[in-house]
Amino acid sequence: MLNLTQKSIFIVLDGIDGSGTTTHSKLLKGFLEAKGFKVYLTHEPSNSEIGLLIRKYLKNKNIPPITDALLFAADRNLHYHNEIEEKLKQGYIVISDRYIESSIIYQSLQSDLITIEWVKNINKFVGLPDLTIILDIDPKISLSRKTQQSLEKFEDTTFLDKVRALYLNRAKQENYFIIDSNDIIEMVQEKIQNLVIQKIKNLKISG
Repeated sequence: MLNLTQKSIFIVLDGIDGSGTTTHSKLLKGFLEAKGFKVYLTHEPSNSEIGLLIRKYLKNKNIPPITDALLFAADRNLHYHNEIEEKLKQGYIVISDRYIESSIIYQSLQSDLITIEWVKNINKFVGLPDLTIILDIDPKISLSRKTQQSLEKFEDTTFLDKVRALYLNRAKQENYFIIDSNDIIEMVQEKIQNLVIQKIKNLKISG
């Protein structure tokens, strides 16, 4: 058991489709709760009506990319201010399965009309994570984890190769942590846990 006083921290796990963000977010929650922390797990798209609309549109290739980007930004604004921010104020460790980076990566690659700066701008009213971890995986492996029926419009190898490259480039620019998620779940999760515990300890020291 860590001898640390609870302090809120906002953690995001992000990466290409099939990289394991959902699985590892759940495992991380269980690990931290076993250490005695209050943990709140959430995801994007959120469970709001906008989030549910997005999930429907993710199957529809006829929805314009700009519409996607604006809907994601609206959902995130609601998600952050009505959910994430409230839990942080209550002293929770908040873990989000995807956040702003997903929009920056996926939407900017969908259309030449959409720039990274524009996506950042329409998301400028939400808080930023304290820790972002990018799960990196070969798209061929990630797609093999999904059934044909569950595939979304972004999920083909050619597109995901570009997505992966931009995730890695952005991670280097923004000093995000990158973890290879091609490995077995237990080893990947252990690396995530070590990063999170170190971040929590650093926050205690600096706080």
